[in-house]
Amino acid sequence: MDSVLRATAVYLILLVIMRVAGKRTLAQVTVFDFILLLIIGEATQQALLAEDFSIINAAIVIGTLVLLDIGLSLLKLRSRTLDRIIDDTPVVIVDHGKLLRDRMDRARIDEQEILIAARELHGLERLEQIKYAVLERSGGISIVPASSSGT
Repeated sequence: MDSVLRATAVYLILLVIMRVAGKRTLAQVTVFDFILLLIIGEATQQALLAEDFSIINAAIVIGTLVLLDIGLSLLKLRSRTLDRIIDDTPVVIVDHGKLLRDRMDRARIDEQEILIAARELHGLERLEQIKYAVLERSGGISIVPASSSGT
């Protein structure tokens, strides 16, 4: 039971740390994917390197983490509030070519990151060419180009 409690505690601690660290830390990987892979990798490494002589203990830790991940995913499906707390919501950071500085500051995003996404995704060169830029839940930046008629 000690392994289950330790795995649960580490999972929850890392979940909080990654949530506080912000979306841009992970870019295209969800918080759940990152935490699960990180801890599973560590638990497996310990078992393989014989630091933890019990392969069964590593299996218990990995099983606990997978069950926690599945459980939280199911809870997020049932609770929009929990979903927003854990994964946050997309945030508009550019509105019709205007930077929304307060939102950008909270997300630790600068103008250059937005322009890079605009160039990479749509070949846009200026803010005025962006109708909306959205910081997605995954940490990526989506760009909605302004129409060619100037709207």
